[in-house]
Amino acid sequence: MIDADLLEFFPNPAPDQPYLIEHVHEEFTSVCPKTGHPDFGEVVIRYRPGEACVELKSLKIYFQGFRDAGIFYEAVTNRVADDLHEAMKPRTLEVETRWRGRGGIRSVITATRGEAG
Repeated sequence: MIDADLLEFFPNPAPDQPYLIEHVHEEFTSVCPKTGHPDFGEVVIRYRPGEACVELKSLKIYFQGFRDAGIFYEAVTNRVADDLHEAMKPRTLEVETRWRGRGGIRSVITATRGEAG
């Protein structure tokens, strides 16, 4: 079950500094809602924090909630972007999902939230 309430945050240690955080989750799994086959991918999160930063253990547990979910790539990408943006309120946020090939096709989906530029 996908549960954004599992996400935890801590105060940005440098809220007045413009810096970029990147987290890469290399072992993301979900299920294709059409075939029921597993989908394997990588989730890359890039954000310029506002007042809060995401705590990594809670992010890992949140991602595990997708493991048995029948959900399309596009929905995964936008769900993660929406959940993080709503809870963390970063200056900018980009969520990129990179899906391993199946049937000769690999996909990369990118969702952005926050201030332009």
